[in-house]
Amino acid sequence: MKNNCKTIVISDVHLGTKGSKSKELVRFLKQYQCENLILNGDIIDGWQLKKSGQWKRKHTRFFTSILKMIEQEGTKVTYLRGNHDDFLDQILPFTMGNLTIKREMVYESCGKKFLIVHGDIFDSITRQFKWIAKLGDVGYTFLLWLNRQYNYRRVKKGLPYFSLSQAVKGKVKQAIKYIDDYEEQLSAMAKYRECDGIICGHIHQPAIKEIDGITYLNSGDWVESLTALVEDFNGEWSLVYYSETQKAERKQKDLETLYTKPIQITGLFEHGKLSPKTKIG
Repeated sequence: MKNNCKTIVISDVHLGTKGSKSKELVRFLKQYQCENLILNGDIIDGWQLKKSGQWKRKHTRFFTSILKMIEQEGTKVTYLRGNHDDFLDQILPFTMGNLTIKREMVYESCGKKFLIVHGDIFDSITRQFKWIAKLGDVGYTFLLWLNRQYNYRRVKKGLPYFSLSQAVKGKVKQAIKYIDDYEEQLSAMAKYRECDGIICGHIHQPAIKEIDGITYLNSGDWVESLTALVEDFNGEWSLVYYSETQKAERKQKDLETLYTKPIQITGLFEHGKLSPKTKIG
């Protein structure tokens, strides 16, 4: 059974790159039925596709699942352009049925207004020095490759997943106060636009917090964090992690199996215990 909700916001899927977790995202979306789906930028990574990126069948499946949500469930889909999918500028704004593509939007729900933008417009590095941003993108791609190699060896040793790229980014960005400045700029813009909150992505740092009376929400990404913002029908927002939804889904399946799978006893009792031939399940 699907979880019903009002709105889902996802960002930074980076389709076309090796680090994109499009399969996991499709599985995640199959668990939900929503009225609104907002794709908040960097869904397609045009920068990487121009270089070494590859478009694969699993990336196409993501858009197939989106079309099914529109056709079968009547979901309204809004795709907001990010910096990595800036090629969309050529067709903006675009509307066809329940699909709309544009740069930003103001979302109203339960008496509150939220400014929704990808967030790159407030990133001075991306905005003013695009060549530096692309150079940084090369370094980040290498870091993701190194992260995959590192975790492959950790899995073989029975160790849990560790995000090397998140750890490095965290230390660097804490040093230059990048994240704090970014969040404050976005919140200030939301206040200027007379909104109650701001919803963004871009920096791959999922968050829900209050900044100077403004609700700041960041949907994270589908490269490392694997997170989404979900709004219920009471206007309450929550951060949902894919790993947690998978645990819940596995637990539900285990319970269903426990109550529906027959227990077969083929052995005999020996001294109050079942014999080694006993089979359960």
